[in-house]
Amino acid sequence: MSALTIGQKLEILADAAKYDASCASSGTTRRDSASGRKGGIGSTEGMGICHAYAPDGRCISLLKILLTNSCIFDCHYCINRRSSDVRRARFTVREVVELTLSFYRRNYIEGLFLSSGIIRSSDYTMEQLVAVARALREEHDFRGYIHLKTIPDADPGLAHQAGLYADRLSINVELPTEQGLRRLAPEKDGQQIESAMAGMHGAIEDGSDASRRYRHAPRFAPAGQSTQMIVGADQADDRAIIQRASALYSRHKLRRVYYSAFSPIPSPSSVLPLKRPPLMREHRLYQSDWMMRFYGYSARELENATDPQTGCLPLDIDPKLAWALRHRETFPVDVNHAPREALLRVPGLGVKAVDRILLSRRHRRLRLEDVARLTRSIARLRPFLVASDWRPVQLADRLDIRQPAAPTVQYELFR
Repeated sequence: MSALTIGQKLEILADAAKYDASCASSGTTRRDSASGRKGGIGSTEGMGICHAYAPDGRCISLLKILLTNSCIFDCHYCINRRSSDVRRARFTVREVVELTLSFYRRNYIEGLFLSSGIIRSSDYTMEQLVAVARALREEHDFRGYIHLKTIPDADPGLAHQAGLYADRLSINVELPTEQGLRRLAPEKDGQQIESAMAGMHGAIEDGSDASRRYRHAPRFAPAGQSTQMIVGADQADDRAIIQRASALYSRHKLRRVYYSAFSPIPSPSSVLPLKRPPLMREHRLYQSDWMMRFYGYSARELENATDPQTGCLPLDIDPKLAWALRHRETFPVDVNHAPREALLRVPGLGVKAVDRILLSRRHRRLRLEDVARLTRSIARLRPFLVASDWRPVQLADRLDIRQPAAPTVQYELFR
């Protein structure tokens, strides 16, 4: 390892980090270089920040690396597991700091996403991660975004230190079920992960309360905590994944649950599936997640959108349309009288479109052509809406309802 150049380490450790999806930089406090001492460096928003997204929706605007891809654990699904024969590398704390500052000055990134394999012990590894964040904040007054992946069995005091420097912290639950975790990652403890997440939630709540009471109280992970679940590595269906995500949101007030479709790795374990699940399955889970967070759907309602046989969301249509087709008694919805909650259930109507409708109908009764001007695709809305000049004859589960929604509904849902 000592013979590797910085460039070679970066190639290895950036590639090793690509399996972690939880790297979005939303939800933190506003900071910029003008507000720091002697100007500082970096910003969490504004001009000069490069926001880039991969084709599958993952945010790649952060310098996303591992401190090391060496690990004392032997999780079956992980390419960096102890028994893997991948090429190993390790950054020093100083190298990560210098890379982050150098990349930021070139406008390549808006901040740092740093994770690591477990070396020596969980406490030692966590100390190294905290040292990077501390050096960036205290030595260089770095005011950009920092996301640290914390280690659930590390000393809670180290996790607390991490929260004083990082914008967001995350602890991966890894797999949706306890059975899957025991089978594929026997060295990890699901109860310990939950306990660490609960402790993090308590610290974030305390920090938020202190900030409201005292102007100069130290901030603690202002962008909250997140987690990630691997999809398709075990036998868990979408119902189990949705239930687990809903429980995590409820218990720990997570900002995000990220879903990462399992990808076969070199020299795979014999207990893993031979091929990856459809990437569209990951997209459908993100859509169901959005529906829980912003559209008012419960986990139980989303379970009704899954296939009764497989327990998975349909791949050809989005979960919002799937739910609507199974609850035809709810439709059509009158755009001139229905409450916001009912309009949000209409397939193809996003939050912004619903707000436009609510604003417009204060001044006049809406016709179908008015709704068309407020939305992107009236053709898909017609079977589900009643307007002053329009009432559909019937809502049936027909090909002409399902087919147009398949290619574009994932974008429409997130409007």
